[in-house]
Amino acid sequence: MSETGAAARPTEPSKPAAKNDEWPAPPARSAQRLFVLKEGDTFLVADTYGDITGEGDGLFHNDTRLLSTFRLLMNGQQPSLLSSAVSQDNAFFTAHMVNHPLPPLGESSMPQGVIHLERRRFLWGDGVYERVALANYSDTAARVPLQLLYAADFRDMFEVRGQSRSKRGALSEAQLDDRGVALRYQGLDSVWRTVVVSFSEVPKRLTGVGAEFEVLLRGGGEWALYIEVASARTQPSRQRFRDAAAKTRRSLRTHRRRGARLRVSNRLFQAWIDKSEADLALLTTELPTGPYPYAGIPWFSTPFGRDAVITAMQTLWLDPALARGVLSFLAAHQAIETSTFRDAEPGKIMHETRKGEMAAVNELPFGKYYGGVDTTPLFIMLAAAYAQRTADAAFIDGIWKALVAATSWIENNMSRHAGFVGYARGEHTGLANQGWKDSHDSVFHEDGTSPTGPIALIEVQGYAYAALRGMAALARGRGDEAASVRWDDGASALAARVEQAFWQDDLQFYALALDGHGQACRVRASNAGHLLFSGLPSAERGRLVARQILSGAFDSGWGVRTLPSNMPRFNPMSYHNGSVWPHDVALCAAGVARYGDRSGAVHLLGNLFEAAAYFGLRLPELFCGFKRASGESPIAYPVACLPQAWAAGSVFMLLQSCLGIEIDAHGGNVLVNRPQLPAGIESLGIAGLAVGQDRFDLAFRRVNGGVVAFVEANDASMIARVEMRL
Repeated sequence: MSETGAAARPTEPSKPAAKNDEWPAPPARSAQRLFVLKEGDTFLVADTYGDITGEGDGLFHNDTRLLSTFRLLMNGQQPSLLSSAVSQDNAFFTAHMVNHPLPPLGESSMPQGVIHLERRRFLWGDGVYERVALANYSDTAARVPLQLLYAADFRDMFEVRGQSRSKRGALSEAQLDDRGVALRYQGLDSVWRTVVVSFSEVPKRLTGVGAEFEVLLRGGGEWALYIEVASARTQPSRQRFRDAAAKTRRSLRTHRRRGARLRVSNRLFQAWIDKSEADLALLTTELPTGPYPYAGIPWFSTPFGRDAVITAMQTLWLDPALARGVLSFLAAHQAIETSTFRDAEPGKIMHETRKGEMAAVNELPFGKYYGGVDTTPLFIMLAAAYAQRTADAAFIDGIWKALVAATSWIENNMSRHAGFVGYARGEHTGLANQGWKDSHDSVFHEDGTSPTGPIALIEVQGYAYAALRGMAALARGRGDEAASVRWDDGASALAARVEQAFWQDDLQFYALALDGHGQACRVRASNAGHLLFSGLPSAERGRLVARQILSGAFDSGWGVRTLPSNMPRFNPMSYHNGSVWPHDVALCAAGVARYGDRSGAVHLLGNLFEAAAYFGLRLPELFCGFKRASGESPIAYPVACLPQAWAAGSVFMLLQSCLGIEIDAHGGNVLVNRPQLPAGIESLGIAGLAVGQDRFDLAFRRVNGGVVAFVEANDASMIARVEMRL
């Protein structure tokens, strides 16, 4: 979504209200910013005026666009915009507007700029609550014609994204009553989808496409209209609006207050942390299995496996509850049968789930889709990390069968792919590339040609290695020494194969992938940074890779590019071949720090912080990988999701890498290893860090050119031990 600003529009001449429902077309959107609200499985994307025009925006629920038009006009034209924003906690959208000249009431007309219009909106309980408030700042009475235009196309999310369909369901005729309209659609899945727009006031005129109000405002007078958009008729009122507003704010506050809190001395950096926390709270949905971060808005507001696991890893040191919710959900939706259509095999962990019409009738495989080669080992990695962070043996026991089945899938996959974890889609409807860089052109040979499958990606081998090591540790904790030794040996053998087949001596780097013939794709890519994160490479090779990741070919000045500038297919405006992804930068930074270069992690954190400042402290899913130039801002990727969960979570993984914090709840140990603070920050505090039954605060400060940590226990009986290495 575009994040460029929009200036107030110039004054337009007064126009009479349109007749026969012929209203002016919405203005061009090229320079407008879009704003997002979300609650549960419902989200809304609208422009700076709060309008929905059907250009990829709308009110969506369960992967279906309900409202495709929702426009507010004053006397048949768009009011003049003063400002608009979403609140810091992501609860409310508010737009402030003023009138153009209005038609006469008596002998005089109302000049521009004296009628203030405030449009305030939030989501709660799968519905939209909106208040349209007018205030007359003149001493003259005014007649204010208002029109609210609406339409519901009930398009599936994939249709909105551009997918064509040969057949659709049927729209019903609008059903009207005195204060509302119901719009309905029966899909090919035989499901009726309904959206009802209800008003607190009786419209002067109500049709299937719009409601018209004529407001008489005395001098200094005020007026308010309450609107609700839901699946059934409601009775909007001021009290309902206030009650629901309090609930939505409390809900977001509860999500934000889970886990430890960060406080830094730099106000702008603190604002970045606060915005990232607010975005994660917005994207996190409470499912029966626990909290789950939906991937991103607008295209990925649904449970994704890979995205959620990485987001949970990013925040695990501060908030283990998110990891527990992710693990619970993914274990409950693990594949139990083979389906080439869904790329499913027993033990495999879900890549994506959708609830829309196209998924329900199997036009696409994404109702429950397993075409991600990395999600299964990442699931095990997260479980092992969660166990170390929390010592929650009872929970691990509860998902143990799922973990064993996932490990069996890894082992069976390796046995079919020459000892490596590989992928090839089952049918043409599935994803051609099934790593995190899943665009069609993201894997290639050094001459730019596309490889034949099955494909074994370098970072996936690292994930599998870490998964086997993690299972060995979990089995050891359960007293199963034989299984522990077997999985440890399997991890060591995999590491040896990777070093032999992927390492390129002349490049001093790991190949991006192996093709179906075992030939290396001799391409440098940020994927190798994820390999460092897994801990697979030898110390010497890990340092060589880290040095290149921090070099100018990879580092754009705003973050690590997915592909360095000297590689074939490099395009800084592409989705995966030269762009900058914040979560990718965070994983690379964690890998660089793991191999001894904590200052490199600090450098990458500084890059992303400066980029975030240009993006309004909300990092997008990705941005273009052009080289940083003095006085210029990073260049937005036009259709990036915003907010995006693993982009919002990046700051937390980057900070952990800089501070060198490792937590082992089994022994009650917190290791602070050679900490460094980000540039421009003199102190950093972590409040309410929980280790076992203990909860305490950590404070970091610059002292005599170095960084030291202080422990402030909330309880004199604290058992956890904090060790600091300088």
